[in-house]
Amino acid sequence: MRKRESLKDLQTRLADRLQVAQSSDAPMAWLAVTAGAGNYLLPLRQSGEILPITQLHPVPRTQSWFMGVVNIRGSLFGTVDLGQFIAKTTPSQVQAPSRASQAEEENSTFVTLSPLLEVNCALQVSGLTGLRANESFSSAMPPRDEAPAYFGQQFQDAEGKLWQELDLQILSHSPQFLNISA
Repeated sequence: MRKRESLKDLQTRLADRLQVAQSSDAPMAWLAVTAGAGNYLLPLRQSGEILPITQLHPVPRTQSWFMGVVNIRGSLFGTVDLGQFIAKTTPSQVQAPSRASQAEEENSTFVTLSPLLEVNCALQVSGLTGLRANESFSSAMPPRDEAPAYFGQQFQDAEGKLWQELDLQILSHSPQFLNISA
């Protein structure tokens, strides 16, 4: 029970900080998440709410990474397992090398896309690791040639972890993402 309360506290704090960061004129800020095999940076201006996993309604004959639909305050959102989507749709040499731990998998949450993107979608991520700014990273590299269009720069933090920036607008409008039928 205590673990669940601390997760709710973390989600609430991150949601509050996300709102403040989205309204500020910060040059670049990301929500740092783990999903499947990688560490990802979601641009704050393209990210929406952080929500706990709620009752999913499966949709038959869809891709394995499409989890179903969920009702969020009266609106239906398609839900995508971000880690599984990236693993199934990108060449293995461009995927992030780190692995999510079992504890992160148990703390899965949804991050909705910003209403500005006009796509009712929530991404399942296995862990939230906070907000990041340019100063959080020691180096940046451009995406590899074979990387999908929605991959932005790759950043390395002071601990040596690699973080892949995702352009959620490009992702949400890509044919692979929109084609959920199996």
